[in-house]
Amino acid sequence: MSIDDQQVDRVRSHIQNAKPHGGDATPKGSPYADPVPEVNLDFPRTWVEFTDPVDADQVFRLDLTWLTSNWSCIFGSGCKGIYAERPDDGCCTLGAHFSDKDDEKRVKKWADKLGPDDWQFYGTKRVTEKDEDGGRKTRVVDGACVFLNRPGFPSGGGCSLHQLALKRGVSIVKTKPDVCWQLPIRRTYRNVDRPDGTDYLEISIGEYERAGWGPGGHDLDWYCTANTEAHVGKDPVYISNRDELVELMGEAAYAELVSHCEQRLAAKNLPAPHPATVKAEAKAAKTRTKRG
Repeated sequence: MSIDDQQVDRVRSHIQNAKPHGGDATPKGSPYADPVPEVNLDFPRTWVEFTDPVDADQVFRLDLTWLTSNWSCIFGSGCKGIYAERPDDGCCTLGAHFSDKDDEKRVKKWADKLGPDDWQFYGTKRVTEKDEDGGRKTRVVDGACVFLNRPGFPSGGGCSLHQLALKRGVSIVKTKPDVCWQLPIRRTYRNVDRPDGTDYLEISIGEYERAGWGPGGHDLDWYCTANTEAHVGKDPVYISNRDELVELMGEAAYAELVSHCEQRLAAKNLPAPHPATVKAEAKAAKTRTKRG
């Protein structure tokens, strides 16, 4: 259930006219009055590699800098949205591309369980559409994904499929499109040849940063992964996103990941902590000092 290159290409087609983005200052011409506290992404990272415990022909390559960061989804709690003119959409403006037929079928099955109290657009007959390249995706209605409840909806704004998962006591990996529950974790594949003539499949898991969207990713008005405003989680990513990582890796590999993350945190997240987490923690410490 990976977010494959073909699928990402379809999303990129909506994001054009790339411009540099990053640093701790608002880019010239930004629609936001206040500085956007987003760190540059050219910082050192710590990676770990290990053989998949259940498949000797696969090797996981994991970004510990990202997975031990304090990033957290702040939708509804400070998220400015990827487009300034639609701040309440979060990253749901464009709709979600399906990874394959099974993904679409699964989402439609859960959509059938939505009631009028769960979903603002309850009763909508057509919930999917094709993009200009023929890719299958969730339909865009009134400027955003059909499953996005807008502010003011009685049960609250946000993804109706996410809220359904919470209501039913199931994981969001069951109810939401693959691309939605995976972001901002990115899984990629690479075939690697060893000097002895053998090879293996490398599975990398890390931060779905702006660059992951292609050149146009730098043109998004706001993005969360390197933004200090979003590095305020109670738990690091490898804990808060456990369900997603288990779905991407399997239980055995996730257990080994946990071991590596715990060792890293015991060493005070060194070397190469995520700078957005470092800055967010410093800001929180400064605020506590002023209050105390």
